[in-house]
Amino acid sequence: MTVPATRAPSSPSSLSSPSAPSDVWLRRYRPVADPAVRLVCFPHAGGSATAYLRFADALAGVGVEVLAVQYPGRQDRRGEPFVETVDALVEAVLPELREWTRSPFALFGHSLGGTLAYETARRLTGTGEEPVHLFVSGRRAPTVPRTDTAHLLDDRALISRISALQGTDPALLQDEELLRMVLPALRNDYGMAGGYRHRAGAPLSVPLTVLTGDSDPNVSVDDARRWSEVAGGPVDLRVLPGGHFFLNDRSETVCHIIEEALDHVR
Repeated sequence: MTVPATRAPSSPSSLSSPSAPSDVWLRRYRPVADPAVRLVCFPHAGGSATAYLRFADALAGVGVEVLAVQYPGRQDRRGEPFVETVDALVEAVLPELREWTRSPFALFGHSLGGTLAYETARRLTGTGEEPVHLFVSGRRAPTVPRTDTAHLLDDRALISRISALQGTDPALLQDEELLRMVLPALRNDYGMAGGYRHRAGAPLSVPLTVLTGDSDPNVSVDDARRWSEVAGGPVDLRVLPGGHFFLNDRSETVCHIIEEALDHVR
């Protein structure tokens, strides 16, 4: 839900080993030799893989390799058509993710990415390729009823909505050329969120950590607490200072939480 960074990703040769055909979908900005666990990160609406560069830098030093998902229709995939539904995007990511499931991995998602990470974990349940942990951030529980219609707003109202979330440099919102480039991705992703409907099913079989900002206008603490309704065990709820994009200011704290949660795997 913030304007994605315009920094170009590293060259493919630095992102993945020659034997891994996943460099289009999954970016390895800081490869770790023989990592104890990999963390697959799903960006927010309008976001891109580079949103997790700070995670990659911080966690590489503790043996956790970050793989950041790059959605079609942005940055170096800008020429590709958008994926319009949660189900379709999860189904597209799964074959790429399975290239990495021979060793332990966890899933992390912020905002819309939290929904995508959750649905990915559900698809993998019972396959023998389950993640060792699921982290959802800045996202209400899927059982909380809510209608998302931001994708139906005109450009001016959509920009106002983005600005209110305080996750974007205000100067970028005045750049007409940049806005023309990123608004289609934002509108698509908001539509993806708006079209998502949770389907009841078996509770999660993986440990779950929920992170939320104490002043997030989109997610109340009660909304975050209701993730327990889809969990198969206790939920570790972490409420941090900040709004919807508390990750921008609290990345060091979040990485420490991730490190602690994955300590039993490392």
